[in-house]
Amino acid sequence: MQDLAFYFFAALTLLFGFLVVFNPFTRNPVTSAMSLVCAIIGMAGLFVLLQAYFLAAVQILVYAGAVIILFLFVIMLMDVKEEERRRLKIFGVGSGILAVGAIAGLILSILWKSSPKLAVAAPTLEGDTKTLGTMLFTQYLLPFEILSLILLVAMIGAILLSKKDLK
Repeated sequence: MQDLAFYFFAALTLLFGFLVVFNPFTRNPVTSAMSLVCAIIGMAGLFVLLQAYFLAAVQILVYAGAVIILFLFVIMLMDVKEEERRRLKIFGVGSGILAVGAIAGLILSILWKSSPKLAVAAPTLEGDTKTLGTMLFTQYLLPFEILSLILLVAMIGAILLSKKDLK
């Protein structure tokens, strides 16, 4: 049953992740944001299967809650007209397909060259919040602070993009 749930959540994440970038049904950016919410819910389901309940809750609350709301406010404040929306360009689609093919080829070549391990040690589960917080603020402090600065710059950029000209 756990394998079936894994394949369901993985397929859900991949399908809606594809629909975020390339949606053949509509070009509305709000639809892409909603597809991103569904992809995030699929990833939270994968976290639950890994017994990382705290990360699943943070995934839902922070990303599906706060970040997507911020995206929707920016999309609606920019008031993108239908004729001003982005059109698909052949070069961009071709480059994207080429990049995905190269990455898939690299992953397949690594899997092909790797030898299967006979005895795999059982993983230790350390999913409690105390261990996570200790690692986050000791071992990974610099990447955590860099990420917070990047999010601050993104928030300031979203505010500046949504401001109307007063002239």
